[in-house]
This record gives sequence, C-alpha cells and structure tokens, in this order.
Amino acid sequence: MTEGTTSAVEAVAEAEAATGAGAADSLVSRLEQEGDIAADYLEGLLDIADLDGDIDMDVEGDRALVSIVGEGNDRALQRLVGQDGEVLEALQELTRLAVHRETGERSRLMLDIAGFRARKRSELAALGTKAAEQAKSTGEQVKLRPMTPFERKVVHDAVAAAGLRSESEGEEPQRCVVVLPA
Repeated sequence: MTEGTTSAVEAVAEAEAATGAGAADSLVSRLEQEGDIAADYLEGLLDIADLDGDIDMDVEGDRALVSIVGEGNDRALQRLVGQDGEVLEALQELTRLAVHRETGERSRLMLDIAGFRARKRSELAALGTKAAEQAKSTGEQVKLRPMTPFERKVVHDAVAAAGLRSESEGEEPQRCVVVLPA
C-alpha cells in the first residue's frame, strides 16, 4: 500500500472510531474469535486424551466463556477438573496462552469443565451473601478463607449485591476477601 491510501479494514475501523458505532460488535466479534481458537485447542486436547466432550461457547460481559460438557456420565471429564479445580485452572491458563499465541492479545477467557465452575460460582455467591449478612448483624468485618482470583470476584459481586463493601487482602496464594460492615 502506498502512502495516502487505506485498506477497507482501516477505513471501516476509522469510520467506527469516528462514530463510536460498532465498538460493542467489535468486542463481541473479538471474544467470539477467542472462543473459536480456544475450542479448537481444547478439541485437540480432548482427542489426545481420548476423552469425549462437547464444547460450548458464549460471551458474557467482557469475557469469552468456553465449556466442556460431557454426555451423561462426566466422570471422565472430572480428571480434567482435578482436586479443587487445580487441573481446570492449569488448562484455562494453557488455553489462554493458545489464544494469545494466535491473536497477540491477552485473553481473559473463562473455562468450565463438567459444570464445575458453575457449581462453584453458586456456592461462592451463597458464601458471599452469608458473610454479608453476618457482617450486617454483628457490625464486625468478616474475613474469609484464601481464594483464587475467580473465587474472590464471585464473592465480591455477591457482597456488593447484598449492599456491603468488601476488599481483598494478603498475598497470593493466601489472598482472601474481607467483608466490611455497613
């Protein structure tokens, strides 16, 4: 391309930037691309491990969500979750690296296997609500056990929904949520 000419892609990008239109569509498109790359990577891993599983993709907020779901008995997929989700966390990081390798962009992709993360999210939301109620009734802060960043985020959201504030304190891997009274 010579100086003074622009490609169609650049022209569309400039038009979107000038009007502000398409920013949301652009984000969704980028997240869908992340999901597609992640799905391809995970399908390869499932083939290597000789495991059966379907891959579902979705976009929630500013994240691509990719889930591996099994048919009927998910016991085989439980090996990919590991004890307390440790293997799942490692696979999520590897999948994010695969996306980064393809796109050059840092990914915040969230991986779930056999519904583990969805169940965990529900349990953590209940824990956050209970801690908020305790802080309200006692007027004292409530310090929870150390958690992963994902776990802390879910608890912070539940505490905020209950009308209180919370903060994280400590150093990884001993970082925990503290719920503050009103």
